[in-house]
Amino acid sequence: MSTIALLTDFGHQDSYVGVMKGVMAGIAPNAQTIDLTHGIPPQDLHAAAFALLTSYKFFPKDTIFCCVVDPGVGGDRLAVAARLESQNSGPFYIVCPDNGLLTPVLHELPAAAAVTLDNPIYHLGQTSATFHGRDIFAPVAAHLAAGHALAKLGSKLEPGALIQLDWPQAERLEDGWRAKVVYIDSFGNLVTNLKGAALEPPLRNWQIDVRETHLETVSRTFSDVVRGAPLAYVGSSGFLEVALRQGNAHRELRVDIGETVLVKRRND
Repeated sequence: MSTIALLTDFGHQDSYVGVMKGVMAGIAPNAQTIDLTHGIPPQDLHAAAFALLTSYKFFPKDTIFCCVVDPGVGGDRLAVAARLESQNSGPFYIVCPDNGLLTPVLHELPAAAAVTLDNPIYHLGQTSATFHGRDIFAPVAAHLAAGHALAKLGSKLEPGALIQLDWPQAERLEDGWRAKVVYIDSFGNLVTNLKGAALEPPLRNWQIDVRETHLETVSRTFSDVVRGAPLAYVGSSGFLEVALRQGNAHRELRVDIGETVLVKRRND
């Protein structure tokens, strides 16, 4: 049984996600479909890229990620599919617009092969200019799940030609790191681009500054501080985060995506 994971900015109010699932069920009825998320903010490629980056490792090999966050739908951007090889979890596929959504995953795991989805045999008849999720990406993902080879889906594309987002990397400093907030979750927690593994233990010896907020240490979990207090911690995604216990750091600390987070080792 193949697995298809859906990632979109469609929400649940409209029928878009259900229609995509209907298309896939007609082509690959035995595939298991998992809703990774449909809550990506509209057209937010960076949020979609981060959600994919922090999720793909937890799926079985040969999973097909159908990712439709597509501000350029119907325009010049390509529709693509890529196969990536992970030593830990095995190969998997990503079907998506070529708009940079793959960028952070490709930083971790270069694509082994890619194609442009220009073979109409694997599309859903006449293609709408505004709903490629239904007409191109869903049927292509389903055909992959049904066992069709990647090479049959379209023309070969050099993986190095895939569009790249401007994805900031944490900067090494003499006494620490300069990180950036790259994602804000539904709780208002501020997720940075600094991996916790980059912080030499013990974590309590690191101090954090973001805007007017200074934190003397990196905590283990939320219960290390009192309700309403700010804290820094390494989140479940493996990245350094800043939050308020039972509060919204995004709103109350007035910190947005792109904000600098300074992480420095204490000298005491």
